Amino acid sequence: MERWRVQEAGQEQLLRFWDELTAGQRQSLQGELALLEPRELREHCQRAQEAYVRDKSCPQRLDHNMCPVPEEFLGSVRRSGPGELRAWEEEGLHQIAQNKVAVLLLAGGQGTRLGVTYPKGMYKVGLPSGKTLYQIQAERIIRLQQLAGEKYGTNCSVPWYIMTSEFTLNPTQTFFEENNYFGVEQTNVVMFEQRMLPAVDFDGKAILERKDKIAMAPDGNGGLYKALADNHILEDMEARGILYIHVYCVDNILVKMADPVFVGFCVFKGADCGAKVVEKAYPAEPVGVVCQVDGIYQVVEYSEINPDTAEKRNPDGSLTYNAGNICNHFFTLDFLKRVARTLEPHLKYHVAIKKIPYVDKEGNLVKPVQPNGVKMEKFVFDVFQFAKNFVAFEVIREEEFSPLKNADTAEKDTPTTARRSLLWQHYRWAVKAGAKFIDARGHLIEQSSRNPELEDPPAVCEISPLMSYFGEDLDLHLNNKDISSPFILDIQRL
Repeated sequence: MERWRVQEAGQEQLLRFWDELTAGQRQSLQGELALLEPRELREHCQRAQEAYVRDKSCPQRLDHNMCPVPEEFLGSVRRSGPGELRAWEEEGLHQIAQNKVAVLLLAGGQGTRLGVTYPKGMYKVGLPSGKTLYQIQAERIIRLQQLAGEKYGTNCSVPWYIMTSEFTLNPTQTFFEENNYFGVEQTNVVMFEQRMLPAVDFDGKAILERKDKIAMAPDGNGGLYKALADNHILEDMEARGILYIHVYCVDNILVKMADPVFVGFCVFKGADCGAKVVEKAYPAEPVGVVCQVDGIYQVVEYSEINPDTAEKRNPDGSLTYNAGNICNHFFTLDFLKRVARTLEPHLKYHVAIKKIPYVDKEGNLVKPVQPNGVKMEKFVFDVFQFAKNFVAFEVIREEEFSPLKNADTAEKDTPTTARRSLLWQHYRWAVKAGAKFIDARGHLIEQSSRNPELEDPPAVCEISPLMSYFGEDLDLHLNNKDISSPFILDIQRL
């Protein structure tokens, strides 16, 4: 982009230090600018400034336009009978056995709040095995393929699509290569990159992170749909015969990828778009709620409703707006094609007010202590509005949702809470399978009513996903066995 083109975009400050740059630095900055078409850059910066002013002066409230997901479009693990759950699971496994299901991982964000400089999927929460989130997820895929293949007599695969960003692509690729893709067939792991957008200050000017580099940020997890088109991922899915895609976030340590119960439920209902939800822990929990607004499905953020609405209850005492969003979605391939090819431009941008490091007019690096800029994002769930047949599926939080977002200095969603959630789950599975835990002196460890959120389980037991996808078949290894804590059940240890 030549100087006149930068001027055309109204962003001359991006070349403020041009005369001071080396040839290599100029080439690097030119490469970034070449990706930004002047008109799009100008509109992006204007949109960011206007959105910031609007968000600051007039926060949106949706209370009077909302209603909950109608009962007929809401499934539930807790309220469904064993026969119904089994039928959905068998349908899901049948689709997996026919190679019709893929998983798609959203892994473009940086671990800033977690306090690390590498992708979240590479993080170890302190499990006895030392496994990372990526390894746990890979092993769940392998086990699920085995379960579906054995049940229906096929040799099946669940392709794993991983959306990265400029920050996470190379480290993720290297990590997978160094670990031999954790046993997943390499041809079934497809990584692709989402777009980056400039961060913008409150005056509508793109921010320089360094003299030769624009401050860029991923375009949100809703950048998925443009990335699918840009990287020809939909064509790859079609060539493999994929019909159904499970989309999820990297940071949920309990995620059931390609969950056959969820997939089966959505297929049974003829859904083109579906969302897993959990019951809100308390009315003011700061999570989005899946509901209808003016008859259209969407996720309403906690900041968009008044406290009275959040507290509203049904006659049975349950919260009216109870379907907490956990970024765990089902889509048909046809739906994704429709969104990526024609509907994506209609998705609105959301404002994220951030502290963005920058160089000042003298060229000094400044790390602001207060928010100083705007990052514009699209959200993956904003496509619910386009669904012809939307469904929601409520699952049990302690079995399926424990996100890793913050460092251990925070109160929730930390490495400690994630590790604790997984170890409690495995402890429950082991006890149900008939395991007897003993301490160092050979005494039986009594089961207790400890608080899973505040305390570790009575005994430490980690079960490899290669042994059990969701608690199945553990009696074969654990029934009536005396087990010393800590204990790891893994294929290599049998």
